[in-house]
Amino acid sequence: MKPGIDYIGTTTPFYCIDGKGNLLLHKRSPACRDEHGRWDPGGGQVEFGEALEQSALREVKEEYGCEGKIVGTLPAHSVLREHNGVKTHWVACPFFVLVDPQQVKVMEPEKVEDIGWFTLNSLPSPLHSGFEKTLLSYRKHFEKYV
Repeated sequence: MKPGIDYIGTTTPFYCIDGKGNLLLHKRSPACRDEHGRWDPGGGQVEFGEALEQSALREVKEEYGCEGKIVGTLPAHSVLREHNGVKTHWVACPFFVLVDPQQVKVMEPEKVEDIGWFTLNSLPSPLHSGFEKTLLSYRKHFEKYV
């Protein structure tokens, strides 16, 4: 059984910020499950027995090799997508995570083509569809941190 396809998956997207108005994004490589070439903030599936906050901070460490401090959240919301004709359903529980840009490094080079810091007014394109939908719905929340 596959999360998000055979049953609703739970994910903790994270939005790494530097405290100076910048947001960290990475470009997804062809080795990723989907959305190749799209810019994504990062996130991952919640593991059994894991608190949402633990999941987000674990994923930051796994993807960017650094510690982070949760400084905010977005409301939990559904991310409904279709990829190659397959519908997916995830419940996203997102976090804003303050990180030190000097400590950030790519920990999964096979999945990341590029990495960069961006302001809300200078986001790269194309964005990951889930992130794009979240940003459209919750832009005012993002403006508090980025």
